[in-house]
Amino acid sequence: MNIPSNHPRAKSLYIRELLVTGFRNGLVAPEGLIAHGRGEAFDYLLGEHTTKAARDAANAASSMLLLSKYPVISVNGNVTALCAKGIIELSHVTGAAIEVNLFYRTTEREMAIEKELKKNKAKTILGIGSEASMRIPELQSERRRVDPNGIYKADTLLVPLEDGDRAEALVNMGKTVITIDLNPLSRTAKVAHITIVDNIIRAIPEMIVAAKQLKEKNASVMKRIVEEFDNKANLAKSLNIIRGDI
Repeated sequence: MNIPSNHPRAKSLYIRELLVTGFRNGLVAPEGLIAHGRGEAFDYLLGEHTTKAARDAANAASSMLLLSKYPVISVNGNVTALCAKGIIELSHVTGAAIEVNLFYRTTEREMAIEKELKKNKAKTILGIGSEASMRIPELQSERRRVDPNGIYKADTLLVPLEDGDRAEALVNMGKTVITIDLNPLSRTAKVAHITIVDNIIRAIPEMIVAAKQLKEKNASVMKRIVEEFDNKANLAKSLNIIRGDI
């Protein structure tokens, strides 16, 4: 689709096309298109820009990934279709592993996502096929299946566009959970330790910039950023923006 650059919804339409292309290429499940539309509505209410609250959360999230002993980035079809290159760059900057984890899991989708990530220069992709041999307690969906050398082992997880039940189960396992969610009222947003209320298209580049800057600083600086971050208060700021109070 040729989207005119001066169209008032040009950026939004471009993102939609990425999802549609991802669907046609086998990355995105049909249900993923519905999920995106729900998030898009919240983006409109946020003004379709990265807020200070989102930047503060991205700064804390990048600090947490850099401080962690074994960070992992969990990706699904939507994440891959929207920002495969960004996820791989963030992985390189922070040293985080990448694992595929799907609610609507099929061998074909796993292989399509792995192919797309490797096309964008990812080296190792965890969680494919029989590699997802461990189980997350409390879960019954296919998202319970995880790699013993990835999500199951991780101390910190970036789980963008996440299901609330898995986010809660991961927290109950003692993991530090970071998410990207446009809905500050979602269960995922509220249960995570750090929630970036922003469009993933903007949030991942924001995290990359923050991580590159933070790597030049002392670990004590990053520890202070994480310790001073209050997820509940930060979510309230995003909610105030949606309400029009700010």
